[in-house]
Amino acid sequence: MAGNSFGQLFRLTTFGESHGKALGGIIDGCPAGITLDLEQIQFELNRRKPGQSAIVTQRKEPDTVEIYSGVFEGKTTGTPIGFAIHNTNQKSKDYSHIKDSYRPSHADYVYDKKYGFRDYRGGGRSSARETASRVVAGSIAKQFLSDVKIGAFVSQVGEMKLDKSYQELDFSKIESNAVRCPDTEMAQKMEEYIKSIKKEGDTIGGVITCVIQNVPIGLGEPVFDKLHARLGEAMLSINAVKGFEYGSGFAGVAMKGSEHNDAFNTDGTTKTNRSGGVQGGISNGMDIYFSVAFKPVATVLQSYETINKEGEKVTTQGKGRHDPCVVPRAVPIVEAMAALVLADYSLLARTNKI
Repeated sequence: MAGNSFGQLFRLTTFGESHGKALGGIIDGCPAGITLDLEQIQFELNRRKPGQSAIVTQRKEPDTVEIYSGVFEGKTTGTPIGFAIHNTNQKSKDYSHIKDSYRPSHADYVYDKKYGFRDYRGGGRSSARETASRVVAGSIAKQFLSDVKIGAFVSQVGEMKLDKSYQELDFSKIESNAVRCPDTEMAQKMEEYIKSIKKEGDTIGGVITCVIQNVPIGLGEPVFDKLHARLGEAMLSINAVKGFEYGSGFAGVAMKGSEHNDAFNTDGTTKTNRSGGVQGGISNGMDIYFSVAFKPVATVLQSYETINKEGEKVTTQGKGRHDPCVVPRAVPIVEAMAALVLADYSLLARTNKI
């Protein structure tokens, strides 16, 4: 299986399956001398881990990270950073019913067709549990990017959508509720809605908005290595993601150029920021902001019709422990992938490799 690495200079390679012994990764290219706060890494993992509230999967995993190399006396050495997160609460029998059949809209079918064999326990490598490794690497990238501030939050669940710009929101409230929405009233409505969806044995999608501040001017290249293109690639690599837009996004098509253009201030900043902090593929020093759309989880705890390996129609029902809505736990994943992109481009800018 190819495609297990991300990044050029600051490069992460992940390994492991949902119901294997462990997940983990190797980070290549992290500079030496960075003081690592291991408690902060664990804090980020705790934001992503299962079982943290009533509106997420009830799989109970401590998700404790163990770092095996690349760190000495609390600082990075410049050598590969190897780490692992051990699985302790697998219930593989919950997936025996799909050993020979496929969940609609899941990776089950295409895995079988591509590889001729699949680990059906929790989806194996296709499980979103793989993203725990990304969160570890992203936390290290954040600590490398000490001056850059990355914050993500849930801005929509189903049809419930925040009607405020990110400048109007209090980011300190993001971690004050299970949904990770910075608007207290909307967060409560979203939480109740997710609970009602869960009772139905169904799932619902949502949107995460991310804001990156204090990005220096000049990150990114104007042709194939555009900064926003790499951010889009990073976000679309996350399980269940169906859409990415930055700046004015699709709403910009309804505007005239004279309305959409970001007029300059004398210091080079702009009066508006419809460009989303990126112009011509290069960061312009303004806030980078984008939204990521997540589909409803494919595994529904209802009876459904599907096919088996022989192509016969069969009826089965979802079992096991699954998220009724992934966006509350995906917030730190979005932040982590954004941090990995910026760490990579920061190093590329230093070395003028591209």
